[in-house]
Amino acid sequence: MSHTHHHNHQVHSGESHAEKNLLLSTWLNLSVSIAEVIGGLLSNSLALISDALHNLGDTSALFIAYIASIISKKTSTPKKTFGYKRIEILAALFNAIILVAIVVYLFAEAIRRFNHPEPIKGLIMLIVAVVGFAANFISLVLLKKHASANINIRAAYIHLLGDTISSILVILSAILIYFFNLFWIDPLVTVLLGLYLLKETFLILRESVDILMQATPPGLDLIRVKEKLESIPGIDNIHHVHAWNLNDQEIHFECHVDLKSDFRISETEDIQVAIREILMNNFGIRHVTVQYEYNCCEDKNMIHTTEKL
Repeated sequence: MSHTHHHNHQVHSGESHAEKNLLLSTWLNLSVSIAEVIGGLLSNSLALISDALHNLGDTSALFIAYIASIISKKTSTPKKTFGYKRIEILAALFNAIILVAIVVYLFAEAIRRFNHPEPIKGLIMLIVAVVGFAANFISLVLLKKHASANINIRAAYIHLLGDTISSILVILSAILIYFFNLFWIDPLVTVLLGLYLLKETFLILRESVDILMQATPPGLDLIRVKEKLESIPGIDNIHHVHAWNLNDQEIHFECHVDLKSDFRISETEDIQVAIREILMNNFGIRHVTVQYEYNCCEDKNMIHTTEKL
């Protein structure tokens, strides 16, 4: 068994900075949510209330992302040998489900408004929408550089991106309502925004479920991995291969290695080093578990299939 870990002060500093930005973004979005609920009620704008609900969902997403980021650093225990790293995946999945529920509610309200249009105070709607856009944009800037490093922060970032677009649409609809009394624009903007958010949420849901189902990480070609490892002198066959994500960054790999000769355990060290280097340098895999064998396993397929009882 071989495990390789890389830690440095830069990484910890980056994580700390990300957490501070998450917390700041949480407070910004909570303030916007309160302001937009009040503004939506005063102006009678569904789009503004929709934006407030989105922001409220994002406030929850950001806060959960912040808590998950802290919990994920807790050390492993005999009962939780992998630690708490997957709390981030669970949080991303939870956030996505919340957003789907919010979008369904907004669709229902939009349909009702299409059937029964109501007058809207465009000026109040416009002022509050501009304030909401400013806060969303600031939060977006705060999290942008951290979004690619973590699925949970990326989920929160997508929430914020949707809200920023939402604010722009609300501003445009407020202008049209204020100057032209086009009240039907309000539910239309709600539907368009909901469709966009559903598409983005589906991507997060799919990635979260794949990780929880221990699917092979996207972009990892197991056939190529097998060929590379079988090119190592002393290895006859690689079989019973498993590769999965512990979280969105950490890939784990395990396999059975059938040796060409009946090596002593001490003689497999060079093979172990070669396996580790190939997996790390070619595939970015740093957590490797290997079971050595010598002509003793009948099923030598790359993927082990369990017979039904």
